[in-house]
Amino acid sequence: MIVVLVISCGEAVSGAKFDELYRSSWAMDHCVNEGEVTKLKLDNYSGAGFESRSKYLFGKVSIQIKLVEGDSAGTVTAFYMSSDGPNHNEFDFEFLGNKTGEPYIVQTNIYVNGVGNREQRLNLWFDPTTEFHTYSILWSKRSVVFMVDETPIRVQKNLEDKGIPFAKDQAMGVYSSIWNADDWATQGGLVKTDWSHAPFVASYKEFQIDACEIPTTSDLSKCNGDDKFWWDEPTVSELSLHQNHQLIWVRANHMIYDYCFDAARFPVTPLECQHHRHL
Repeated sequence: MIVVLVISCGEAVSGAKFDELYRSSWAMDHCVNEGEVTKLKLDNYSGAGFESRSKYLFGKVSIQIKLVEGDSAGTVTAFYMSSDGPNHNEFDFEFLGNKTGEPYIVQTNIYVNGVGNREQRLNLWFDPTTEFHTYSILWSKRSVVFMVDETPIRVQKNLEDKGIPFAKDQAMGVYSSIWNADDWATQGGLVKTDWSHAPFVASYKEFQIDACEIPTTSDLSKCNGDDKFWWDEPTVSELSLHQNHQLIWVRANHMIYDYCFDAARFPVTPLECQHHRHL
């Protein structure tokens, strides 16, 4: 079963009610609907978050986000997919706030079987606080692709044939949240959250899920069997020449940190980094 959902907090969309599509996961009073736009608010009392009501195995999830305006130092806004349990899989977008006028940093991370520490960071090539931009995760049996406005910024290929685990056997929910992380988020925790600017607001719209929905987290057969979905096509699960050029451009001009080249943290280069031309 493939589902295509367009979600907006508190409103009926495409004939579906909000509570059939997703739900506030914590601090419900800090999740506010204003027409087609959903807002998550952070103040000195609480952050907020929401989660998909269903779980999925492979497909594409997208959301349009307008990030916290002005002085957002110390705040983190996240959009991610995750399974449950200590050995979970997870694909993260984390948007690290900054002082007014400084660039927003996007951190991506990948957990497989509970192991993360695969951070990459880049500065966006636009101001993500003035307009909505689309952030997407495309997950297939062959790869995980992170995209910003359909431009790939990171690719994690399935390298199981090299002995490297790949996220393929745990269903994931889709989540977003905003919280205070001033112990690490901005300049390594040197710049703290200025609560005089609260509430800090992240705005969302056009939440889309085009993925294989599973009935239970223990029955994955209809999503990882022999049936072919659009994301299994080589023309989709492999980057085109143009997309490869886009990824190279992003890495050359906007990448500011890649765990693959952090010899202080990893004296021995992680195995997946040895096999990837670019991650």
